[in-house]
Amino acid sequence: MSGAIIAAVTPLLPLALGIAALVAGVAVLRSFGSRYRVGRLLSSVPRITIGEAVALADGPPRYVAVRGRIDADDPFEDDAHRPLVFRRTRFDHRSGSDWTTFDDRREAVPFEVREGPDAVGVDAEALDDGLVVVVREAVGVGADLGDRLPAGMAPSATVRMLVEQVSSVEHAIVLGVPRPAGTGAVMTAGLGRPLVLTTLEPPEAMRILSGSDRRPLAAATLLAGGVALMTIALAWALVDAVL
Repeated sequence: MSGAIIAAVTPLLPLALGIAALVAGVAVLRSFGSRYRVGRLLSSVPRITIGEAVALADGPPRYVAVRGRIDADDPFEDDAHRPLVFRRTRFDHRSGSDWTTFDDRREAVPFEVREGPDAVGVDAEALDDGLVVVVREAVGVGADLGDRLPAGMAPSATVRMLVEQVSSVEHAIVLGVPRPAGTGAVMTAGLGRPLVLTTLEPPEAMRILSGSDRRPLAAATLLAGGVALMTIALAWALVDAVL
């Protein structure tokens, strides 16, 4: 009697553990917030040609990905004389273990991504968490900001400057909804999804999104372990059924 009960219950243990591991793995991924969503979009949204994206602009909205060379009529230069089309400069101060933004500045000119004779504009105003580039970072103290030090912030406060920029000499992957704009089309946010632009190859973009912490490894371990445990539970149940 007791043996029959154990035989019936035992496969449920790896099944329950497997489900728990999968749930925990998904929870770890979701702890990345918007970065997890951007990474998932980069890995799953179908890529089409820029010509196809322009043709879609007049029809029902579709969220797609395109790739091309960045181009602009009037780029501006950075300190290294690189021609830029977009730059975002953020100033944060440390609050406990977190960083809080106190100044967020954007500079942009109209630009597009081009593939041969075809081009589609990019809605720079819609770029936010979907911008994935190599971030330039400098850490110092409030006194380093001079006149830009906010009122009430101590000169000894830990601050950092983050610079994200896009150059007209780069290629980019852009995810968004093509919409009519003038005589052409523009990629923008839509269908509840953000406008995404990265000048990096997808694997490198994923590394930027995951940062330097170990959560991606933990998530992968939990998901793989969950699948393995559920497979064991299924095999165990099949053996029990046969026997």
